[in-house]
Amino acid sequence: MASTESFLDSILQPGSSLNPTFLNILDGAFVTLFLVFVALAFVTAGNLHIFALMFIELGLWASVKWHVFYPLLYSFVQKITTLPRFVQELKHSQDEASNSGKKDQ
Repeated sequence: MASTESFLDSILQPGSSLNPTFLNILDGAFVTLFLVFVALAFVTAGNLHIFALMFIELGLWASVKWHVFYPLLYSFVQKITTLPRFVQELKHSQDEASNSGKKDQ
């Protein structure tokens, strides 16, 4: 009982969303909710509202798991965007200026 109380007390503390136990419970809740929506979609013969709720639930789950998707998204954006040569040279010159300023100190 004491471990349960300490876990429940720790949920409201900053950084508790990174607790592996909390993340597993959250994933279990999302999976259960998704399975309920799948069952409801089957029972209601494919009601559009149920599919909309499924989409919202998956979006919420993805927003909670953004730290998994962020590196993939970042690398994809880096591949598809190219900076003009002028901007690249400007960034390079700013990096050199900041590095030379650090060397002088």
